[in-house]
Amino acid sequence: MTEKWKHTALLVIDMQNDFILDDGLMRVKGGKAIVPNVIKTVEIARQRGILVVWVVREHDYLGRDVELFRQHLYSPGKEGPTTKGTLGAELVDGLVIKEGDYKLVKTRFSAFFATHLHSFLQSNGVNSLVVVGVQTPNCIRQTVFDAIAHNYQPVTVIVDATAAATPDIHDANLFDMRNIGVAMPTVQEWCETDV
Repeated sequence: MTEKWKHTALLVIDMQNDFILDDGLMRVKGGKAIVPNVIKTVEIARQRGILVVWVVREHDYLGRDVELFRQHLYSPGKEGPTTKGTLGAELVDGLVIKEGDYKLVKTRFSAFFATHLHSFLQSNGVNSLVVVGVQTPNCIRQTVFDAIAHNYQPVTVIVDATAAATPDIHDANLFDMRNIGVAMPTVQEWCETDV
């Protein structure tokens, strides 16, 4: 493991059934297509000794911890998106939390908002992030902008292991993140990087 990877964490964001599967309650249209690339990125990260952080949404069954604009999706007797303990909140098939990985639960777009992510990363010597998952204009973008605000360098988004509802939305958000200094390799390019 090179020094760079020793201080790097991979954030795998919202790769849960409700966001990925065709019948998911909050399906991201481009999500299913990136699953193989997310799996490959996780495998390479583990080979390099990179800390893998699984960032997931898990909500109260009544939706008391969701954004106000989503509260109508939750009610007694009605399973809302990524409700804790449901199939929809589980990681999509092929992605597994292993010993040495870390699971972080969030209730908002950014993995940093109202969580202990920053202090956890700092206490583990992490100063560089690689980000994969869904969806580019919301959770990916918000997390990346917060990472930049917290001075993580470099921040890398794997372009073909992240997705949005449409390619145009995905590309527009990648453009904005590239403009704040975020690296944007493909999974293949990142796999070939050793520095």
